[in-house]
Amino acid sequence: MLTVAYQGESGAFSEQAGRAYFGARARLVPMESFKDVFEFATGHPSGFGVVPLENSVFGSVHQNYDLLLKHKLHIVGEVKLRIQLHLMAMPGVPMKAIRSIYSHPQALGQCEDFLRLQKNVSAVAYYDTAGAAKMVREEGRKNAAAIASARAAATYGLSILRRNIESNHRNYTRFIVLSRKSRRLDKAGKISLVFAVKDVAGALFKALAVFALRDINMLKIESRPHVGKPWEYLFYLDIEGSPAEERVLQALNHLDELTTFVRVLGAYPNGKTLI
Repeated sequence: MLTVAYQGESGAFSEQAGRAYFGARARLVPMESFKDVFEFATGHPSGFGVVPLENSVFGSVHQNYDLLLKHKLHIVGEVKLRIQLHLMAMPGVPMKAIRSIYSHPQALGQCEDFLRLQKNVSAVAYYDTAGAAKMVREEGRKNAAAIASARAAATYGLSILRRNIESNHRNYTRFIVLSRKSRRLDKAGKISLVFAVKDVAGALFKALAVFALRDINMLKIESRPHVGKPWEYLFYLDIEGSPAEERVLQALNHLDELTTFVRVLGAYPNGKTLI
């Protein structure tokens, strides 16, 4: 059986993404932090990791972009999951009794409009959505609630006080699947890479032009500080295509000539969006 690590407790969205991707053939293992997930996948040749990379409302999970650079792992797949967030509390606890609401910072940000309307209630950041639900249950908190998934509410025996409290109901998170082994991709899909350019005029324009000149579609670009090199940046890029395509190989070779550093993070099929 495959072993797949994810950040959080049982009922976390990362667990749902892992289950959606691997199905019943995988054993899902909870980890406390994203770093732990990366280290598990790095240390287990036949193991996998599942982490969120970006949310359609709240943006990128920058820590995981940085961890991609630090670990020699490959992105081998992706899952796009609809995120539905619910407010839950101990059974029998009314909404008027709630004084603190716990959840992951991303979830709190995605529920900003709802939280702003709550009077005399504090929003408290917690390491995980499902972990917040578990804490409320285990501590028997009668004046606290958690924001998490319906599965987390069922797992920990909590009652849902308010459903779908996310500010934008077209709220999706893209999760990536990590492995020590790369994936062979013959058909067109998605390629993720990271590169750095020289500090000269037009360097980034020229780097991106290697794709435009070959009609290769760019899906996303993300800049991150280059640690140890103040005011210099790394650029994370997603493009359409397959390493088996000649034009893609030419573009990557051309990019290598124009940059100071380039690394392909993975080639994988476009993930389906799960409602």
